[in-house]
Amino acid sequence: MDTDRSKERIYSIDFLRGVVMMIMLLDHTRDFVHTGGFDPTDLSQTNVALFFTRWITHYCAPTFVFLSGVSIYLQKQNGKSTRELARFLATRGLWLVILEFTVVRFGVTFNLDYGTGMFGQVIWAIGMSMIAMAALIYLPLRLVGAIGVVMILFHNLLDGIQVPFEAANFGQSIWIILHQPGNIQLFGGASSVFFLYPLIPWVGVMAAGFAFGTIYSWESERRRKMLFKLGGAAALLFVILRLVNFYGDPSPWTAQDTSAFTILSFLNVTKYPPSLLFLLMTLGPSIIILGIYDRIDGKAMWQRIAITFGRVPMFFYLLQFPLAHAMGIILNYIAGKDTPSLIFDPTQAPPDVGFSLGTTYLAWIAGLILLYPLCYWWCNLKRRNKHWLLSYL
Repeated sequence: MDTDRSKERIYSIDFLRGVVMMIMLLDHTRDFVHTGGFDPTDLSQTNVALFFTRWITHYCAPTFVFLSGVSIYLQKQNGKSTRELARFLATRGLWLVILEFTVVRFGVTFNLDYGTGMFGQVIWAIGMSMIAMAALIYLPLRLVGAIGVVMILFHNLLDGIQVPFEAANFGQSIWIILHQPGNIQLFGGASSVFFLYPLIPWVGVMAAGFAFGTIYSWESERRRKMLFKLGGAAALLFVILRLVNFYGDPSPWTAQDTSAFTILSFLNVTKYPPSLLFLLMTLGPSIIILGIYDRIDGKAMWQRIAITFGRVPMFFYLLQFPLAHAMGIILNYIAGKDTPSLIFDPTQAPPDVGFSLGTTYLAWIAGLILLYPLCYWWCNLKRRNKHWLLSYL
Protein backbone atom coordinates (compact mmCIF):
# COMPACT_ATOMS: atom_id res chain seq x y z
CA MET A 1 0.00 0.00 0.00
CA ASP A 2 1.57 3.30 -1.13
CA THR A 3 -0.06 5.48 1.53
CA ASP A 4 -2.41 4.87 4.42
CA ARG A 5 -5.37 5.67 2.22
CA SER A 6 -7.85 4.09 4.61
CA LYS A 7 -7.24 6.98 7.01
CA GLU A 8 -7.38 9.91 4.60
CA ARG A 9 -9.80 11.38 2.08
CA ILE A 10 -9.33 9.89 -1.36
CA TYR A 11 -9.44 12.81 -3.76
CA SER A 12 -10.50 10.80 -6.82
CA ILE A 13 -13.60 9.47 -5.03
CA ASP A 14 -14.63 12.89 -3.75
CA PHE A 15 -13.92 14.37 -7.19
CA LEU A 16 -16.10 11.86 -9.05
CA ARG A 17 -18.88 12.12 -6.49
CA GLY A 18 -18.78 15.90 -6.82
CA VAL A 19 -18.95 15.77 -10.61
CA VAL A 20 -22.04 13.55 -10.58
CA MET A 21 -23.67 15.79 -7.97
CA MET A 22 -23.10 18.80 -10.24
CA ILE A 23 -24.57 16.90 -13.18
CA MET A 24 -27.55 15.91 -11.04
CA LEU A 25 -28.41 19.58 -10.53
CA LEU A 26 -28.58 19.90 -14.32
CA ASP A 27 -31.22 17.17 -14.43
CA HIS A 28 -33.39 18.76 -11.78
CA THR A 29 -32.92 22.24 -13.21
CA ARG A 30 -34.20 20.85 -16.51
CA ASP A 31 -37.23 19.43 -14.66
CA PHE A 32 -38.28 22.86 -13.40
CA VAL A 33 -36.88 25.34 -15.94
CA HIS A 34 -37.00 23.67 -19.35
CA THR A 35 -40.13 23.54 -21.45
CA GLY A 36 -41.38 20.33 -22.98
CA GLY A 37 -43.63 18.26 -20.76
CA PHE A 38 -42.34 14.97 -22.18
CA ASP A 39 -39.61 12.46 -21.42
CA PRO A 40 -36.37 13.71 -23.05
CA THR A 41 -35.47 10.10 -23.91
CA ASP A 42 -38.69 9.65 -25.91
CA LEU A 43 -37.22 9.38 -29.41
CA SER A 44 -40.53 10.36 -31.02
CA GLN A 45 -40.38 13.84 -29.43
CA THR A 46 -36.83 14.64 -28.36
CA ASN A 47 -33.79 16.06 -30.14
CA VAL A 48 -30.12 15.14 -29.81
CA ALA A 49 -29.17 17.98 -27.45
CA LEU A 50 -32.12 17.38 -25.13
CA PHE A 51 -31.57 13.60 -25.16
CA PHE A 52 -27.94 13.93 -24.09
CA THR A 53 -28.84 16.54 -21.47
CA ARG A 54 -30.94 13.86 -19.84
CA TRP A 55 -28.68 10.90 -20.76
CA ILE A 56 -25.54 12.30 -19.11
CA THR A 57 -27.42 12.53 -15.82
CA HIS A 58 -27.94 8.74 -15.90
CA TYR A 59 -24.43 8.51 -14.43
CA CYS A 60 -25.51 10.17 -11.19
CA ALA A 61 -27.50 7.57 -9.26
CA PRO A 62 -25.40 4.46 -10.09
CA THR A 63 -22.12 6.23 -9.38
CA PHE A 64 -23.39 7.74 -6.15
CA VAL A 65 -24.78 4.43 -4.85
CA PHE A 66 -21.64 2.54 -5.89
CA LEU A 67 -19.37 5.07 -4.18
CA SER A 68 -21.57 4.87 -1.08
CA GLY A 69 -20.62 1.21 -0.94
CA VAL A 70 -16.93 2.11 -1.30
CA SER A 71 -17.28 4.63 1.54
CA ILE A 72 -18.78 1.94 3.79
CA TYR A 73 -15.72 -0.22 3.20
CA LEU A 74 -13.37 2.70 3.93
CA GLN A 75 -15.22 3.46 7.17
CA LYS A 76 -14.65 -0.13 8.23
CA GLN A 77 -10.97 0.23 7.40
CA ASN A 78 -10.82 3.42 9.45
CA GLY A 79 -11.29 1.40 12.62
CA LYS A 80 -15.05 1.13 13.12
CA SER A 81 -16.04 -2.26 14.43
CA THR A 82 -18.57 -4.23 12.43
CA ARG A 83 -21.15 -3.65 15.13
CA GLU A 84 -20.53 0.11 15.24
CA LEU A 85 -20.68 0.35 11.47
CA ALA A 86 -23.87 -1.73 11.28
CA ARG A 87 -25.55 0.51 13.86
CA PHE A 88 -24.49 3.62 11.94
CA LEU A 89 -25.72 2.23 8.61
CA ALA A 90 -29.08 1.19 10.05
CA THR A 91 -29.73 4.54 11.75
CA ARG A 92 -28.44 6.66 8.86
CA GLY A 93 -30.42 4.57 6.40
CA LEU A 94 -33.59 5.11 8.39
CA TRP A 95 -32.79 8.84 8.60
CA LEU A 96 -32.44 9.03 4.80
CA VAL A 97 -35.81 7.34 4.32
CA ILE A 98 -37.39 9.91 6.65
CA LEU A 99 -35.70 12.75 4.74
CA GLU A 100 -36.99 11.36 1.43
CA PHE A 101 -40.60 11.54 2.54
CA THR A 102 -40.31 14.91 4.30
CA VAL A 103 -37.58 17.38 3.34
CA VAL A 104 -36.91 16.04 -0.17
CA ARG A 105 -40.63 15.73 -0.92
CA PHE A 106 -41.23 19.33 0.10
CA GLY A 107 -38.30 20.54 -2.03
CA VAL A 108 -39.83 18.84 -5.07
CA THR A 109 -43.46 19.82 -4.52
CA PHE A 110 -43.51 22.81 -2.11
CA ASN A 111 -46.57 21.01 -0.80
CA LEU A 112 -47.32 19.71 2.71
CA ASP A 113 -50.55 17.97 1.66
CA TYR A 114 -49.68 14.26 1.87
CA GLY A 115 -52.97 13.41 0.24
CA THR A 116 -51.24 14.22 -3.05
CA GLY A 117 -48.82 11.34 -2.47
CA MET A 118 -45.14 10.67 -1.82
CA PHE A 119 -42.21 9.46 -3.91
CA GLY A 120 -39.67 6.71 -3.22
CA GLN A 121 -36.68 8.01 -5.18
CA VAL A 122 -32.91 7.70 -4.94
CA ILE A 123 -32.56 8.77 -1.29
CA TRP A 124 -35.13 6.15 -0.32
CA ALA A 125 -33.16 3.53 -2.26
CA ILE A 126 -29.86 4.57 -0.69
CA GLY A 127 -31.36 4.56 2.80
CA MET A 128 -32.87 1.11 2.41
CA SER A 129 -29.66 -0.19 0.80
CA MET A 130 -27.72 1.06 3.82
CA ILE A 131 -30.11 -0.79 6.11
CA ALA A 132 -29.52 -3.93 4.03
CA MET A 133 -25.75 -3.35 4.21
CA ALA A 134 -26.01 -3.17 8.01
CA ALA A 135 -26.73 -6.90 7.83
CA LEU A 136 -24.56 -7.79 4.84
CA ILE A 137 -21.31 -6.45 6.35
CA TYR A 138 -21.37 -9.34 8.82
CA LEU A 139 -20.81 -11.71 5.88
CA PRO A 140 -17.39 -12.44 4.34
CA LEU A 141 -16.32 -9.63 2.00
CA ARG A 142 -16.16 -11.84 -1.07
CA LEU A 143 -19.66 -13.13 -0.42
CA VAL A 144 -20.99 -9.57 -0.15
CA GLY A 145 -19.32 -8.75 -3.46
CA ALA A 146 -20.71 -11.90 -5.06
CA ILE A 147 -24.24 -11.04 -3.89
CA GLY A 148 -23.89 -7.59 -5.42
CA VAL A 149 -22.52 -8.80 -8.75
CA VAL A 150 -25.12 -11.58 -9.08
CA MET A 151 -27.92 -9.11 -8.36
CA ILE A 152 -26.57 -6.72 -11.01
CA LEU A 153 -25.98 -9.40 -13.65
CA PHE A 154 -29.14 -11.44 -13.32
CA HIS A 155 -31.94 -9.26 -11.94
CA ASN A 156 -33.29 -8.72 -15.46
CA LEU A 157 -34.39 -12.36 -15.38
CA LEU A 158 -37.14 -11.06 -13.09
CA ASP A 159 -38.50 -8.63 -15.70
CA GLY A 160 -41.22 -11.08 -16.70
CA ILE A 161 -42.81 -10.82 -13.28
CA GLN A 162 -45.18 -7.88 -13.62
CA VAL A 163 -47.92 -6.69 -11.26
CA PRO A 164 -50.44 -3.87 -11.81
CA PHE A 165 -48.97 -0.37 -11.58
CA GLU A 166 -51.36 0.27 -8.69
CA ALA A 167 -50.71 -2.51 -6.16
CA ALA A 168 -53.91 -4.26 -5.10
CA ASN A 169 -52.58 -6.50 -2.32
CA PHE A 170 -49.65 -7.06 0.01
CA GLY A 171 -47.72 -9.34 -2.35
CA GLN A 172 -47.96 -6.86 -5.22
CA SER A 173 -46.85 -4.06 -2.89
CA ILE A 174 -43.75 -6.02 -1.88
CA TRP A 175 -42.87 -6.65 -5.52
CA ILE A 176 -43.21 -2.95 -6.37
CA ILE A 177 -40.84 -2.11 -3.52
CA LEU A 178 -38.39 -4.76 -4.70
CA HIS A 179 -38.26 -4.63 -8.49
CA GLN A 180 -41.04 -2.83 -10.35
CA PRO A 181 -41.88 0.89 -10.26
CA GLY A 182 -45.42 1.40 -9.13
CA ASN A 183 -47.84 2.96 -6.68
CA ILE A 184 -48.85 1.70 -3.24
CA GLN A 185 -51.88 3.09 -1.41
CA LEU A 186 -51.49 3.95 2.27
CA PHE A 187 -53.92 4.64 5.11
CA GLY A 188 -56.93 3.32 3.25
CA GLY A 189 -56.17 5.40 0.18
CA ALA A 190 -55.65 8.67 2.08
CA SER A 191 -52.16 8.84 0.65
CA SER A 192 -49.85 6.81 -1.59
CA VAL A 193 -46.19 6.24 -2.41
CA PHE A 194 -44.91 6.02 -5.96
CA PHE A 195 -41.76 3.89 -5.81
CA LEU A 196 -39.63 4.99 -8.75
CA TYR A 197 -36.50 3.34 -7.33
CA PRO A 198 -37.19 -0.31 -6.42
CA LEU A 199 -34.51 -1.85 -4.21
CA ILE A 200 -33.28 -4.44 -6.70
CA PRO A 201 -30.61 -3.99 -7.98
CA TRP A 202 -29.66 -0.86 -5.99
CA VAL A 203 -28.78 -2.96 -2.93
CA GLY A 204 -26.53 -4.99 -5.22
CA VAL A 205 -24.82 -1.87 -6.57
CA MET A 206 -23.96 -0.76 -3.04
CA ALA A 207 -22.79 -4.25 -2.07
CA ALA A 208 -20.56 -4.41 -5.16
CA GLY A 209 -19.13 -1.00 -4.27
CA PHE A 210 -18.38 -2.25 -0.75
CA ALA A 211 -16.32 -5.15 -2.12
CA PHE A 212 -14.74 -2.87 -4.74
CA GLY A 213 -13.43 -0.67 -1.91
CA THR A 214 -10.65 -3.21 -1.24
CA ILE A 215 -8.87 -1.86 -4.31
CA TYR A 216 -7.95 1.24 -2.31
CA SER A 217 -5.63 -0.81 -0.12
CA TRP A 218 -3.50 -1.66 -3.17
CA GLU A 219 -0.32 0.00 -4.39
CA SER A 220 -1.03 2.94 -6.71
CA GLU A 221 0.08 1.55 -10.06
CA ARG A 222 -1.57 -1.82 -9.49
CA ARG A 223 -4.80 -0.06 -8.47
CA ARG A 224 -4.84 2.18 -11.55
CA LYS A 225 -4.32 -0.76 -13.90
CA MET A 226 -7.18 -2.65 -12.28
CA LEU A 227 -9.47 0.40 -12.44
CA PHE A 228 -8.88 0.69 -16.18
CA LYS A 229 -9.36 -3.06 -16.69
CA LEU A 230 -12.59 -3.26 -14.68
CA GLY A 231 -14.06 -0.10 -16.15
CA GLY A 232 -13.07 -1.03 -19.68
CA ALA A 233 -14.44 -4.56 -19.30
CA ALA A 234 -17.80 -3.23 -18.07
CA ALA A 235 -18.03 -0.71 -20.92
CA LEU A 236 -17.07 -3.37 -23.49
CA LEU A 237 -19.60 -5.82 -22.08
CA PHE A 238 -22.27 -3.12 -22.42
CA VAL A 239 -21.46 -2.68 -26.12
CA ILE A 240 -21.43 -6.42 -26.81
CA LEU A 241 -24.68 -7.18 -24.99
CA ARG A 242 -26.41 -4.16 -26.51
CA LEU A 243 -25.32 -5.17 -30.01
CA VAL A 244 -26.61 -8.70 -29.43
CA ASN A 245 -29.92 -7.17 -28.29
CA PHE A 246 -30.92 -10.33 -26.42
CA TYR A 247 -30.42 -9.83 -22.68
CA GLY A 248 -29.73 -7.06 -20.22
CA ASP A 249 -32.47 -4.54 -20.94
CA PRO A 250 -36.24 -4.88 -21.46
CA SER A 251 -36.16 -2.31 -24.31
CA PRO A 252 -34.14 -3.43 -27.35
CA TRP A 253 -32.60 -0.82 -29.62
CA THR A 254 -33.91 -0.40 -33.15
CA ALA A 255 -32.77 1.26 -36.37
CA GLN A 256 -34.18 4.78 -36.68
CA ASP A 257 -34.71 7.19 -39.56
CA THR A 258 -31.26 8.73 -39.06
CA SER A 259 -27.94 7.34 -37.89
CA ALA A 260 -27.90 9.87 -35.03
CA PHE A 261 -31.21 8.62 -33.68
CA THR A 262 -30.12 5.01 -34.14
CA ILE A 263 -27.22 5.81 -31.79
CA LEU A 264 -29.70 7.38 -29.37
CA SER A 265 -31.79 4.22 -29.48
CA PHE A 266 -28.66 2.16 -28.77
CA LEU A 267 -27.89 4.29 -25.70
CA ASN A 268 -31.50 4.54 -24.53
CA VAL A 269 -31.46 1.86 -21.85
CA THR A 270 -33.83 1.40 -18.91
CA LYS A 271 -33.29 3.27 -15.63
CA TYR A 272 -36.37 2.24 -13.61
CA PRO A 273 -35.26 -0.18 -12.33
CA PRO A 274 -31.70 0.14 -13.70
CA SER A 275 -31.09 -2.67 -16.15
CA LEU A 276 -27.82 -4.57 -16.39
CA LEU A 277 -26.97 -2.54 -19.50
CA PHE A 278 -27.80 0.72 -17.74
CA LEU A 279 -25.39 -0.16 -14.93
CA LEU A 280 -22.63 -1.34 -17.27
CA MET A 281 -23.00 1.81 -19.37
CA THR A 282 -22.70 4.10 -16.34
CA LEU A 283 -20.45 2.29 -13.86
CA GLY A 284 -17.89 1.24 -16.48
CA PRO A 285 -16.90 4.79 -17.50
CA SER A 286 -17.15 5.95 -13.88
CA ILE A 287 -14.57 3.36 -12.81
CA ILE A 288 -12.33 4.46 -15.70
CA ILE A 289 -12.61 8.05 -14.44
CA LEU A 290 -11.50 6.86 -11.00
CA GLY A 291 -8.41 5.46 -12.71
CA ILE A 292 -7.72 8.63 -14.70
CA TYR A 293 -7.96 10.87 -11.63
CA ASP A 294 -6.45 8.45 -9.12
CA ARG A 295 -3.34 10.61 -8.68
CA ILE A 296 -4.88 14.06 -8.35
CA ASP A 297 -3.80 16.06 -5.31
CA GLY A 298 -6.93 18.18 -4.91
CA LYS A 299 -5.04 21.48 -5.29
CA ALA A 300 -6.15 22.78 -8.68
CA MET A 301 -9.25 24.98 -8.66
CA TRP A 302 -11.21 22.66 -10.98
CA GLN A 303 -10.47 19.80 -8.60
CA ARG A 304 -11.32 21.74 -5.44
CA ILE A 305 -14.73 22.79 -6.74
CA ALA A 306 -15.82 19.22 -7.51
CA ILE A 307 -14.20 17.83 -4.34
CA THR A 308 -16.06 20.36 -2.19
CA PHE A 309 -19.40 19.25 -3.63
CA GLY A 310 -18.34 15.61 -3.35
CA ARG A 311 -17.59 15.85 0.36
CA VAL A 312 -21.07 17.11 1.29
CA PRO A 313 -23.36 15.12 -1.02
CA MET A 314 -26.41 14.95 1.25
CA PHE A 315 -26.22 18.65 2.12
CA PHE A 316 -25.98 19.42 -1.61
CA TYR A 317 -28.88 17.08 -2.43
CA LEU A 318 -31.23 18.61 0.12
CA LEU A 319 -30.53 22.12 -1.19
CA GLN A 320 -30.59 21.49 -4.93
CA PHE A 321 -34.26 20.47 -5.23
CA PRO A 322 -35.77 23.60 -3.64
CA LEU A 323 -33.20 25.73 -5.48
CA ALA A 324 -34.09 24.29 -8.89
CA HIS A 325 -37.79 24.51 -8.06
CA ALA A 326 -37.47 28.14 -6.94
CA MET A 327 -35.49 29.09 -10.06
CA GLY A 328 -38.25 27.66 -12.24
CA ILE A 329 -40.89 29.68 -10.40
CA ILE A 330 -38.87 32.92 -10.43
CA LEU A 331 -37.91 32.71 -14.12
CA ASN A 332 -41.48 32.00 -15.18
CA TYR A 333 -42.78 34.82 -12.98
CA ILE A 334 -40.34 37.28 -14.54
CA ALA A 335 -41.42 36.10 -17.99
CA GLY A 336 -45.10 36.58 -17.07
CA LYS A 337 -45.98 32.91 -17.45
CA ASP A 338 -48.38 30.75 -15.44
CA THR A 339 -46.33 30.64 -12.25
CA PRO A 340 -48.92 29.25 -9.76
CA SER A 341 -49.04 25.94 -11.63
CA LEU A 342 -45.32 25.47 -10.94
CA ILE A 343 -45.52 25.99 -7.20
CA PHE A 344 -47.36 22.90 -5.99
CA ASP A 345 -47.51 20.56 -8.99
CA PRO A 346 -44.92 21.27 -11.71
CA THR A 347 -46.01 18.15 -13.62
CA GLN A 348 -49.33 19.83 -14.40
CA ALA A 349 -47.83 23.04 -15.79
CA PRO A 350 -49.33 24.22 -19.12
CA PRO A 351 -47.31 23.81 -22.34
CA ASP A 352 -46.21 27.46 -22.53
CA VAL A 353 -44.41 27.26 -19.17
CA GLY A 354 -40.66 26.82 -19.32
CA PHE A 355 -37.67 27.97 -21.33
CA SER A 356 -35.13 26.88 -23.88
CA LEU A 357 -32.31 24.44 -23.23
CA GLY A 358 -29.83 27.32 -23.33
CA THR A 359 -31.65 29.13 -20.53
CA THR A 360 -31.75 25.86 -18.61
CA TYR A 361 -27.96 25.54 -18.79
CA LEU A 362 -27.52 29.13 -17.63
CA ALA A 363 -29.86 28.48 -14.70
CA TRP A 364 -27.85 25.32 -13.86
CA ILE A 365 -24.57 27.24 -13.79
CA ALA A 366 -26.20 29.94 -11.64
CA GLY A 367 -27.40 27.22 -9.27
CA LEU A 368 -23.89 25.78 -8.91
CA ILE A 369 -22.53 29.27 -8.18
CA LEU A 370 -25.17 29.79 -5.49
CA LEU A 371 -24.61 26.37 -3.89
CA TYR A 372 -20.81 26.40 -3.85
CA PRO A 373 -20.25 28.84 -0.95
CA LEU A 374 -22.86 27.04 1.16
CA CYS A 375 -21.26 23.66 0.47
CA TYR A 376 -17.79 25.09 1.11
CA TRP A 377 -18.96 26.41 4.49
CA TRP A 378 -20.60 23.09 5.42
CA CYS A 379 -17.55 21.12 4.29
CA ASN A 380 -15.27 23.21 6.53
CA LEU A 381 -17.71 22.93 9.43
CA LYS A 382 -17.68 19.13 9.18
CA ARG A 383 -13.89 19.12 8.94
CA ARG A 384 -13.49 21.26 12.07
CA ASN A 385 -16.29 19.70 14.10
CA LYS A 386 -16.35 15.90 14.41
CA HIS A 387 -19.68 15.74 16.26
CA TRP A 388 -21.44 12.49 15.39
CA LEU A 389 -24.63 14.28 14.33
CA LEU A 390 -22.84 15.90 11.39
CA SER A 391 -22.16 12.47 9.90
CA TYR A 392 -25.91 12.13 9.24
CA LEU A 393 -26.01 15.07 6.85
